[in-house]
Amino acid sequence: MGLPSIHRTVSTDGTEIVGRVEGAGPPLVLIHGGLGDGETTWVPLVPFLQERFTCVTMSTRGRGLSQDAADHSIQRLVEDVTCFVESIGEPAGVIGQSSGALLALAAAAGTKAVTRVAAWEPNLAAAITPTTAPADPTPFLELVEQGQLSEAVRLFFERSGLFSDEEVAAMATADAFEALEANVPTFVQELAGYDHAVDDAVLGELDMPVLLLHGSRTAAWYRDSVAYLAQRLPDPAVTEIPGAGHLGPALAPERVADALTRFFDGTHNPSPTTADLGPKNLAE
Repeated sequence: MGLPSIHRTVSTDGTEIVGRVEGAGPPLVLIHGGLGDGETTWVPLVPFLQERFTCVTMSTRGRGLSQDAADHSIQRLVEDVTCFVESIGEPAGVIGQSSGALLALAAAAGTKAVTRVAAWEPNLAAAITPTTAPADPTPFLELVEQGQLSEAVRLFFERSGLFSDEEVAAMATADAFEALEANVPTFVQELAGYDHAVDDAVLGELDMPVLLLHGSRTAAWYRDSVAYLAQRLPDPAVTEIPGAGHLGPALAPERVADALTRFFDGTHNPSPTTADLGPKNLAE
């Protein structure tokens, strides 16, 4: 396909949504998670996909190269994704990570432009019980209010219970806390909305192939979310990536890319069933 290196479109409310384009082949639109953006989240993964696919790493409003706007409701975020995918000009696969996976699923239900959806560890609050919920976000929000954004990011990764010690150490080594601080105010605006990104009726409308991915060493929060979705989607494939946690696309990109390539090529074979999805110790 012939997209320029930077692809731009305008969302429903007039907000410009921008993505970076790399590779050649059928288009894949990649949607970052809550603290990420299209400029940074997918840097480790794209090199393993770009020889087979055209990777378009969009940023939702207020992040990366995309324009900001006052409205950060979940409806607007889904519209951003939908408009961006439709603007590609041909049917596209969609990959979403964490909260971006919820946006991918919601957008796919409302457009014929999406051919397949791969969702990496959606953070679906509807699946969560008190025993698997993350830590109280109050200390994180207090640091945000004080303007200590990089320290807030650090606290989120260290204390939320959603990341392994190895993942936190890798983030610190890469100076990722500082790199992500620009996205914190937007993340806080949108945080509550993710709870309402998809409902059972929307999930039941998805008539294209869906791949749910999770790491073997991820937190119970994400495993519960994957299990919840797997029970409600019409016929999803579920794949576990050995040794990976929530940051698998960044820290185990080759393994994640292999599963994604097989899925979007149409050669994927489902692996674990939902019965295999139970809490696992991150230290395993």
